Amino acid sequence: MISHEQVNGVSSIRLNRPDSLNAFTPEMLTALLDAINIAEADQDTKVVVLSGEGRAFSAGVDLKVLQGIEPRAGKIGDVFDELANNITEKIRNHRVPVIAKVHGACFTGALEIALSCDFIIAEAAVKFGDTHAKWGLRPTWGMGQNLARAVGVRRARQLSYTADVFRGADALHWGLVNELADDLQALDELCNTITDKICQGSSAAISAYKDLYRLAEQQLELEQALAQENNRDYPNISDTQARLDGFGAK
Repeated sequence: MISHEQVNGVSSIRLNRPDSLNAFTPEMLTALLDAINIAEADQDTKVVVLSGEGRAFSAGVDLKVLQGIEPRAGKIGDVFDELANNITEKIRNHRVPVIAKVHGACFTGALEIALSCDFIIAEAAVKFGDTHAKWGLRPTWGMGQNLARAVGVRRARQLSYTADVFRGADALHWGLVNELADDLQALDELCNTITDKICQGSSAAISAYKDLYRLAEQQLELEQALAQENNRDYPNISDTQARLDGFGAK
């Protein structure tokens, strides 16, 4: 259900139920969490790319699995929620950047997981949507917070209330997606360009940036946030002199 490989510092984690548009089952989420943990423990990993095999990133939760579940107050329960929240928390606090590489379709639970990544890149033809309200469900994996932060609360309200499907161009315009590629080959090339640049940087410094951008998301008063930024210590950054010496040698 999940394929995982690490090559030249890039850990590629792929959702691998293509016949079901990579729809989530509890077993699949368990395997996804395992792969994310493996990538974090691998000290050779400098960036993680999360993508989907086949025609889509993911259609979200497999609705067939929900047929055997009795939702309560719009929640599908811990059979999915505990796993999914462990995944999104692990992605947000991962040692290295996690990029969502999205194509085909990215709906509801899949969009929640993508929004927990550091940023999203996508194929232009991709379809996004938040369909919780369509099925009488409420979000429990972070949609209410992360979609509003990505596109603004007024736009997020409209998308969630209507369950409208929207395309890559709108996602780019609204700020949900960082960059678009014309097709799958171009998306691969774009991803390779970005990950190559990340791998060339200092992993420890980038990890510090991840922590500082989490601080920014707390939306503290500016002076308080600046003071915290300056006072935080990152002793793992130990390659500064070697990098400066390398610059001087050029």
